[in-house]
Amino acid sequence: MPRISRGFTLIELILVIVITAALAVFALPKVLDTTLWRLRSFGDDLMARHQAMLRLALQQRRPIRATFNLDRVSWDYVSGGSLGVLPCPATESPCLNSGTPAGTSTVIFNINNTGATATSTGGSLTITVASGSYSQAYRIEVDTGLIYPSP
Repeated sequence: MPRISRGFTLIELILVIVITAALAVFALPKVLDTTLWRLRSFGDDLMARHQAMLRLALQQRRPIRATFNLDRVSWDYVSGGSLGVLPCPATESPCLNSGTPAGTSTVIFNINNTGATATSTGGSLTITVASGSYSQAYRIEVDTGLIYPSP
């Protein structure tokens, strides 16, 4: 009579336990640590909104100011009127560092309708999104106003 197997063999159970343990040791801490993902998402959103405000300033022929504080970025027209605020993630606030002692830096797009950009430092402005072990720097070029992640 053929033998009918019911259940798992000892080897199969040991392999499942080893694979589960490996996932628990290596993958689970990365999945559960959402700080990295929140800050990376904040940085991506910062770049997208920054580029959108640069385009808006050129399209409307109005200067727009971006103000970088320790816990948020805000955009407004230089002549008055808010365009929006991007706060740091609630669990990682403050998350911005512009390298200035006051902790506040500004960028003005489309000065005098020339398309030029000015920063509060007079040169390229480096903004760092950081909290805990995560840190990513972004550079805003003074000539064009474009924002790039720094290596």
